[in-house]
Amino acid sequence: MNKIQIHPDICNGKPTIAGTRITVQTIMEFLGAGDSISDILEEYPSLTEDYVYACLQFATKLMARSYQIKEIA
Repeated sequence: MNKIQIHPDICNGKPTIAGTRITVQTIMEFLGAGDSISDILEEYPSLTEDYVYACLQFATKLMARSYQIKEIA
């Protein structure tokens, strides 16, 4: 089962944890603010560590892509 899903009708198409309305962005923001996985699991008791790691893996795969900065008018 995929732990991360993207559906256009859920959270405006942002990647979410499967079966929830918790976005990958939300989890990454908690981690970026210095919260621990334990802190996140306390805030969202329906999640497990595996879901947090799935968010990290998803973000890592996004960053592995090639990006270009283009000037637009």
